[in-house]
Amino acid sequence: MEKADLWIRNAKVYNSYRKEFFEADVSVKDGKFFYIDREKSTEFDAVKEIDADGKYMIPGMIDIHMHIESSMMTPGPFGRYMASCGVTTIVSEPHEMANVRGIRGVHEMICAAEEAPIDIYYGIPSSVPSTSSRLETTGGVIDCEAMKCLLKEKDVVCVGEIMNYRKIIEEGNQLEITKFLEYLREEKPGYVVEGHCPSLTGLELAKFLYLGIDGDHTEHTLEEVRQRIENGMFFEIQEKMLKPEILDYIVSNNLYEHVSFVTDDTMADALYEKGHLNKVAEQAVRLGFPVEQAIYCATFTPARRMQFYDRGSIAPGKLADFQLLENLEVMEPSLVYKCGVEIYHRNSAEEPKSSYEFPEDFYHSVCLPEITKNNFQIPANGKKALVRAICVQESCTQTKEVQIEMPVKDGYLHWQESGCMLAMVIERYGKNGNIGYGFLTGDCCRAGTVATTYCHDHHNLLVAGHKPEDMLLAVQRLEKLQGGFLVVNEGEILAELALPVCGILNEGSVENIGRAVKKIRGKMNSLGYKHLNPIMSFGTLGLPVSPALKLTDRGLIDVKAGEIVPLFVK
Repeated sequence: MEKADLWIRNAKVYNSYRKEFFEADVSVKDGKFFYIDREKSTEFDAVKEIDADGKYMIPGMIDIHMHIESSMMTPGPFGRYMASCGVTTIVSEPHEMANVRGIRGVHEMICAAEEAPIDIYYGIPSSVPSTSSRLETTGGVIDCEAMKCLLKEKDVVCVGEIMNYRKIIEEGNQLEITKFLEYLREEKPGYVVEGHCPSLTGLELAKFLYLGIDGDHTEHTLEEVRQRIENGMFFEIQEKMLKPEILDYIVSNNLYEHVSFVTDDTMADALYEKGHLNKVAEQAVRLGFPVEQAIYCATFTPARRMQFYDRGSIAPGKLADFQLLENLEVMEPSLVYKCGVEIYHRNSAEEPKSSYEFPEDFYHSVCLPEITKNNFQIPANGKKALVRAICVQESCTQTKEVQIEMPVKDGYLHWQESGCMLAMVIERYGKNGNIGYGFLTGDCCRAGTVATTYCHDHHNLLVAGHKPEDMLLAVQRLEKLQGGFLVVNEGEILAELALPVCGILNEGSVENIGRAVKKIRGKMNSLGYKHLNPIMSFGTLGLPVSPALKLTDRGLIDVKAGEIVPLFVK
């Protein structure tokens, strides 16, 4: 009788090479699949035996483009929750942490991931800061030499998304990532390089691909997707790209080899209530994507993209990463194994606490200049002034520039009666004490104040409100918490989430963080903020690579021009 560590009997086993299910018994030795017995004729003397009782056995899912920091969770608790979603491997790109603590931040994320039950790999942050220090102040910088150092880390497997996509295709640019790509061409040809290139087409797309950046995950039209796939770019489909015309194009042209599902940014409340990569695949199936192909694009194709040739299928010699599903319409596993070891059982409610401790200074990262009520006054000349304002749009995180006339009283803008929110980005690393000023209009709050240190990608303190008193309260509270996200109205804190790890992460469980995030979302909506994800919308108002007008500690940024523009219109 053959020996095995684990023997799974009576399963409907997914075959990645035929993209079909077959009834079989599966044995596991030393953390790897040994024999997939379709004849069910071989008996095993196994340490542990599982009767699958007709359940569907599929590989562990693999998410190759995501950001742990988007959940505001630390790697250990995040990884444990991934197991419950049937996700056994992720590739996270930690540019949020890198913006706060540089290469040390990336190293700490790698170390913190060691307590997770799944495999957590990382991409090298390639755009830290997202633009240049001329346009924003960050806590850390990842230059070419830092990228070379990270390349040596065993859990680093790719170059993370290159976000400064228009600058990099300009001839003669002096970007650090350009220098690093030249280094890779000499030292590591074929290394995986992830892109971020919304709207690039034609010659511009060709220039981007020519540099070796051959993956993209951003939101596109059908024509943009067609150009990417036809030009050899691997396309990663996140939830907002689950559009009927996109899926139909992939299905009708049999393009499954060239795509995979990813999550990119998922907040804790959505994680807790909906799930992760499993729900992206499930949604695709509901929209007409064949279920066998959906499993393929959540397991096999992402493994090949990242050159993970040891996983992504149930076959002899591959890592025994698998899950059991009761049906294929609801991809919620009853059992999940990693390298032949159980990491999740639906009937087990135990949630171990994180034991990893970050360095002490990671808990003391918010160092603000002295802020008083006077900081919420803006000097102006004359009786009226024309100002630039950021128009928040309900349907996306991109903004528009509008110009609004405001009264001037006693030498200051009388913005409180303008209908706009005053917005300020306060430098929080103790480097220069900068304060950038702007105004919000459009689908933003009609009352109250919102404030956060979770402000992409520089993560300075962003506060926007209708009353200076509420705004000052919010700033002082965030300094006391050493980071967080909160909503204030009429002197009362309506909802808050502390983010004490570098001002962007909380060490709690997905349940606790998810509940706090949901409450913040609800309070923002109740005050008039119209958006499917108001937290993400607000947090990206400071992102100077996302069109069209954004705010950093340096001031208002015209994203397309890549320039600081004055608050007042001459």
